[in-house]
Amino acid sequence: MFKKVLVAEDLDSISIAVVQVLEELEIPTIHHVKYCDEGLLKIKKASLENEPYDLLITDLSFKLDHRKATLTSGDELIEAVNKVDPKLKKIVFSIEDKSYRIKSLFNELGINAYVSKGRNSIAELKNAIVSSYNNEEKILSSDLSFSFNDKSLIEIESYDISILKLLSKGYILESISKEFKDLSITPNGTSSIEKRINKLKIYFKANNNVHLIAIAKDFGLV
Repeated sequence: MFKKVLVAEDLDSISIAVVQVLEELEIPTIHHVKYCDEGLLKIKKASLENEPYDLLITDLSFKLDHRKATLTSGDELIEAVNKVDPKLKKIVFSIEDKSYRIKSLFNELGINAYVSKGRNSIAELKNAIVSSYNNEEKILSSDLSFSFNDKSLIEIESYDISILKLLSKGYILESISKEFKDLSITPNGTSSIEKRINKLKIYFKANNNVHLIAIAKDFGLV
């Protein structure tokens, strides 16, 4: 079983339950952080000291407070951790239920398991920890029924996600173009972006931009 585990969770009631599961599995070293930045620092320090963590269990959402944060979500924490310790196993424990976002956690960030918080989540988490240790692939809690082979969103690219996110913030074509140019994202011309938006409307059968954003939110794209 894992020897050293880090839990990133900002709610005490949840972290206590997670730690209890880890203790039941007789994991000797369990650390807990409430901030993603602190979690990354601990993982960096452990790696430098040649005493790396075996497993990271993290939520996706972290409430902002007075403390200045560089990493503000579990997604960002995982992405940063992958650069420091790519072999570290990762379990996400969250209320998120959007299939696209969960799939991207597996496909883009390489998580080992996803457990949704709910009635049976503690038992599911325990199973996910054991399964991750046994090197099983793409472990998903039983209340999530989507298929990893579903290709309904296969055509959506990171470029499209960037457009949808900016549209959801009220950006107009010219503003999106400027943002893309500043970030060196191409194509960044207004004509190209407009064509992409129209393609997305057709793809999602959206009547207008507002309808498009509503559908994108339902899919968990923004």
